[in-house]
Amino acid sequence: MATEISRSPSEPLNTSKVLKAAIFSRLLLLVLTILWRSLLTPYDTSAPLNPTCLHNPSSFPPPLLLSLASAIENGVVWDSVYFVRIAQCGYEYEQFYAFLPLLPVCIFAFSRTVFAPLVPLIGYRAVLALSGYVVCNVAFIFAAIYFYKLSVIILKDPNAALQASVLFCFNPASVFYSSIYSESLYALLSFGGCYYLLSGSNNIAVLWLALSSLARSNGVLNAGYFGFQTMHQAYDAFSLKKRAFLALWILIRGALRCVFIFVPFIAFQAYGYYNMCLWRSSDETRPWCKARMPFLYNYIQSHYWGVGFLRYFQFKQLPNFLLASPILSLAVCSIIYYVNTRPEIVRSLGFQASVEERSAMAIIYSFQKSLGSNDTQFSEKLSCRNHENHNLKLRKKVSRGDHTKGRIVHGSSEKLGYTSAFILPFILHVGFMVATSFFVMHVQVATRFLSASPSLYWFASLVMTSPNTSKKWGYMIWTYCVAYILLGSLLFSNFYPFT
Repeated sequence: MATEISRSPSEPLNTSKVLKAAIFSRLLLLVLTILWRSLLTPYDTSAPLNPTCLHNPSSFPPPLLLSLASAIENGVVWDSVYFVRIAQCGYEYEQFYAFLPLLPVCIFAFSRTVFAPLVPLIGYRAVLALSGYVVCNVAFIFAAIYFYKLSVIILKDPNAALQASVLFCFNPASVFYSSIYSESLYALLSFGGCYYLLSGSNNIAVLWLALSSLARSNGVLNAGYFGFQTMHQAYDAFSLKKRAFLALWILIRGALRCVFIFVPFIAFQAYGYYNMCLWRSSDETRPWCKARMPFLYNYIQSHYWGVGFLRYFQFKQLPNFLLASPILSLAVCSIIYYVNTRPEIVRSLGFQASVEERSAMAIIYSFQKSLGSNDTQFSEKLSCRNHENHNLKLRKKVSRGDHTKGRIVHGSSEKLGYTSAFILPFILHVGFMVATSFFVMHVQVATRFLSASPSLYWFASLVMTSPNTSKKWGYMIWTYCVAYILLGSLLFSNFYPFT
């Protein structure tokens, strides 16, 4: 019989600890940012500049608290300038379409409602910036809570989940989660979407993951989680339950859910095409508009930022490769460890999981809610059909001495933690992102690009708590996080390059 997901008595206490860690980390970043800006002169002092909007220009009287307004606006640096400008004036220029609309929409909404009374005091642009800070920091706090809940389901160990969640609260890209960047919203929607998916709330999960593709372009990759779920559900329905029409329905339903996650990002590309390509003369038409498959986002990344396969492999970029090397090394090690520990899971895409894992996956992937009332019989049938073969394989492994080589030879999914079959889709996800960040993107962006990958923190937690590893690795991980928090808050807040 499949085992149900139990709730540990320590979970509410740990949730409170995660909440405190998330709030403390945001306050720490705020203090560091104020400290560094008071001690150093910004490299670029153009942050307060605010030209009149091209369309529908509006003017506001000078703010009453000019010094406070300037202090808030001076924190609008790097990509924050784009997000605030889009919230204020819309998508004025072609390169603005590299920044997806969810964060600007949230900033605009808060500036016109909650913080609208502050406009006479600090001015509209400062209100936009304040709205952005509140949205991003509050989103981060909720992201940390959802990450803990997700980790409990995956790791089945509240203490390991707490360790991983605290690491996320103090991750090396922390400065971006406190700034007006889309990382916080993306993390919230991704973690929350995965949590609802594994909790059986598929419709909520689809909505959250679809919204993640409006926060960051890599949100479309989250469709892979539903793809993994659909693949296993269809296989079990067809090969074990012998219900071909049910398997077909599962495939159709899963495909529609994946498409729904892609729709917001595609719709935004269509919006850009409408604004930049239609109703323009041939002289004004941009080159990408004439392409057989006009894709605005790829063109902007390539044309304005020089993003492309191996285009960043230049000797002068060596410092940036070194800057990204810690996060890339951690990600690669997490993948290698999982592949070496559970090679049969990776080779079979999870289909060779143990009986206990397969039974647990039947619950976690919501068979009871989505496939009808015969799922109890299905779980029993699954267990009876595979239990004998599983025991035979287990005896063979023991007789070969695989347990002396560090292989997993037991079938209890309760004890697998990071090496369970549930981790596989997250490993595949981070593997694709590592390859993309190393070979295609500006490699230094990998620090924040990979910072919302759950498997990194699960692996780091394993390394820090496992009795088989030296404590020095835990110290190195914390040293890396602390160093990048200090360095990032110093450089980023003063408009110096950092990832």
